[in-house]
Amino acid sequence: MNSNDLWIVFTAIAVALICALPGCFLVLRRMAMVGDAISHAVLPGIVIAYLLSGSRNTMYILPGAAAAGMLVTVLIEWLQKRLRVQSDASIGLVYTLLFAIGVILVTAFTAQTDLDQECVLYGEIAYVPFDMMSIVDGGFSAPRQLWIASGLLTVLIIVITLGYRGLYLSTFDPGYATAIGISVVFWHYILMSMVSLAAVVSFESVGAVLVVALLTGPPAIASLFAKRLPLMLLLACVFGVLACVFGYLIASFLNASISGSIAVVIGVLYAFSLVIKKIFF
Repeated sequence: MNSNDLWIVFTAIAVALICALPGCFLVLRRMAMVGDAISHAVLPGIVIAYLLSGSRNTMYILPGAAAAGMLVTVLIEWLQKRLRVQSDASIGLVYTLLFAIGVILVTAFTAQTDLDQECVLYGEIAYVPFDMMSIVDGGFSAPRQLWIASGLLTVLIIVITLGYRGLYLSTFDPGYATAIGISVVFWHYILMSMVSLAAVVSFESVGAVLVVALLTGPPAIASLFAKRLPLMLLLACVFGVLACVFGYLIASFLNASISGSIAVVIGVLYAFSLVIKKIFF
């Protein structure tokens, strides 16, 4: 591997980690499809932030995407609790509506830029070595997406570490959490914020499709073997790293899509894990 190959793999791994950590809580809460909804429905937030700022700088895009992600969550909750709409139906209604609005905004107002729906859906991680930056002048240089993903990974680790008790109890026993004064709603929106930020940071490099695979695949595989949450978080990260490394090697060998190859490896790992679990566990 040359240096460009390594930067691509390192960026993919960073993205896998920022998706795997909140993804574990989504899988445990049986909310994996909410991650799918958020990863698509933040598109209008991205476009509106771009139109207002005139820049694709992540500092301007992140607030818009995070706001759209929270809007998704609020609308889904409102449909379920106030209008008694079934969970799967409310998710489908909200995410298709917001994603369609985002597509309309992209095609109507960003025709003269390189912001388009295919960029958001599929991304192109092979381009990350061409956008290098250093935090300080003359300092260590790395892909901009790797810096951003690494920064978010640090934030997620801090939030999960400090808020572990709240996230844990609100996930496994929300009734008990409420009884001892832990706000289940607060931690629910903290989790949705983490998912929204992970989705938008991942968009430019891997696209929404792979974000869904990374949010659900490695955590789902880890859940087959882990009986405790810390081990599940660790295994999800390990499987995410393996998927990125082998996915990139396969893509290089076949001259195929890197994102597509990583998603295929995730599926193969899950199928293989099911067989291993059935035989040995």
